[in-house]
Amino acid sequence: MGIQIDVVVAYPINDEMERVLGLAEAVGEPVTVTFMWEGREEAERAVLVPAAMLALWEHWAPTAYPRSGAEEENRAVAEELELAHPAEFGPFTLFRRRVGGRTAVARQGVVVAELLDPSEAHWLQEKSRHVRQGFMDPKQKAAFEEFLARQAPLDEQ
Repeated sequence: MGIQIDVVVAYPINDEMERVLGLAEAVGEPVTVTFMWEGREEAERAVLVPAAMLALWEHWAPTAYPRSGAEEENRAVAEELELAHPAEFGPFTLFRRRVGGRTAVARQGVVVAELLDPSEAHWLQEKSRHVRQGFMDPKQKAAFEEFLARQAPLDEQ
């Protein structure tokens, strides 16, 4: 992924979340974040993707990210998670989705980034790049077809 910045965030004190989210916005590239939540021994890794970049990836990616496991498993996980109030960190508010594992990050009511699983972020980026590279807008396609039509047949060369 473009620029990769690894940031370790402990329990969000001293505006750590605000700084990380501000960094993702300023860089305009995905930022890999490792969360060290209080009371948990395992670190949680996520990729913070600016909203505009995520919209571009999702536009070009031909399908949705394939979830490992069945729909039943996703429903069971969603039912296990309790609803909670959105978490606020300075001017940012985090909205955790019960299904899919994404967390939307909003500032003043506007979503500015999303936290994604690293494998999902990588998959989206790769899929969108492959589709976008094979795409030609109509004018470009017409010009390319005209160019090919002017070329001599292979047996004449």
